[in-house]
Amino acid sequence: MTIDRGYMRAFFVVVFPVLLAILAIELKAQETSAPRLEDFVGTYADTPSHPVEILGGDDFFAVQDEAKYSLKAKGVDVFSTKYGSKLSFHRDANGVVNGYEQNGKFHPRVSTAVTPESAALAWPRAKGQGPSNYRYTAPLDMHDGIAVGDIARSPLGAVTANAVVSAILDGTYKDVHSVLLYQDGKLVLEEYFYGNSVQRPHQLRSATKSVVSALAGIAIDRRAISGVNEGVMPAMSYSSYANPDPRKSAITIGELLSMSSGLDCDDHSSTSPGRETVLDDSPDWVKATLDLPMINDPGTRGYYCSGGVSVVGRMTENAVHMPLPEFAQKYLFGPLGMARTDWAWNYDLTNADKEYSQIHLRSRDMLKLGIVFEDGGRWHGRQLISESWVNTSTAEHSHVDNVSYGYFWWRHTFNVETPGGAEQVVVTSAQGNGGQKIYIASKYHLVAVFTAGAYNADSTPPNTIMEKLILPRLMQSVNRAKTSSPQK
Repeated sequence: MTIDRGYMRAFFVVVFPVLLAILAIELKAQETSAPRLEDFVGTYADTPSHPVEILGGDDFFAVQDEAKYSLKAKGVDVFSTKYGSKLSFHRDANGVVNGYEQNGKFHPRVSTAVTPESAALAWPRAKGQGPSNYRYTAPLDMHDGIAVGDIARSPLGAVTANAVVSAILDGTYKDVHSVLLYQDGKLVLEEYFYGNSVQRPHQLRSATKSVVSALAGIAIDRRAISGVNEGVMPAMSYSSYANPDPRKSAITIGELLSMSSGLDCDDHSSTSPGRETVLDDSPDWVKATLDLPMINDPGTRGYYCSGGVSVVGRMTENAVHMPLPEFAQKYLFGPLGMARTDWAWNYDLTNADKEYSQIHLRSRDMLKLGIVFEDGGRWHGRQLISESWVNTSTAEHSHVDNVSYGYFWWRHTFNVETPGGAEQVVVTSAQGNGGQKIYIASKYHLVAVFTAGAYNADSTPPNTIMEKLILPRLMQSVNRAKTSSPQK
């Protein structure tokens, strides 16, 4: 048999590379082709009472403890989270998905069903109810102490309602669960999305810190705590601490509230021994926080330290001689007209607490807290929190992540474009992972509340909605009114 060397040369030089390229394209297509959604939908076991649900709408996502996390297809039966953690799905002999493996742990599929609440997270509203279907209606008067009004009669105008809601419905701002705008003494916009409703409590994540700050303030108002300069260590019952340092005895409750305790506690540092992901595994979060080494003198540097809020909470409990949720109901939530069944707070400062001591509030109850702070601590004329504490806790005491910070309240600066140029507006805010926000813009008599599900995202929609849609319109209307009013 004679081999045509010219033919073989042509094959390996021209044809073979083309075949390899085609094969590579086919393999790549197989690796990245979107799997069939119905193969994976269902409920998977994780820790007790905390299952994982897999489902989708406009994309694949997982749900755990009401939180939605996007999943991206990375190959056949392989997905990844935002941070690259892979979920490798397994199939039985019949090709049916029976679980997934993540970080070496197998999560069996226990059901092909998912809860209605999780299924609702697939779309802002029922499929087909987009921006063209939206018609503004004024919030209902629920006789809960919140006055209501028509946004068309406010400086915000109907155009603001249409712009905000339409941008949520068309997916410009995804995973916003509720938006409430309270301006000049009236709730003028109240809308819910992704299956949320007026009576459904929502997880606040780190916005819980601002609630703890308010309760510490009430304890100070009632003289159970002498003031922000009271030392922390004498208020605790531990006999000793790791990493002894004379500076620890100087730490005050005010320095914990401003996240400037000097302890090596920084949630945003991958090497800090006090970062949240490490402390969460401790059987006593308060002791674990106070056991940390000192890296600065108290009151000199601010670091985002979630461990500090557990210490403030325990110090408040010790001072008032009752559990913090009970104290909250008696002196804050009860006077605001909130029944104990209206909210949830699993306040267990140990690694047994899979809720991480976050509170769940309804959006209107978040608004009530914002109204109290906007009105100097008053609710319908009754002083629930002293005006001095409201002013003190929302003033600047440190800088955390290069942002002005009070006592578990942020002082966020928005750069707002106006017809006269960019203006900076400082807004007091409680904020939590995913987009849980209570904004207080006292200069414009505005309290805005958002709940959302953009967990672990680099940025959350509420900040952009405030800066691009709400504040520009409000500032323009208010400034125009000032200009057109007759001079005395």
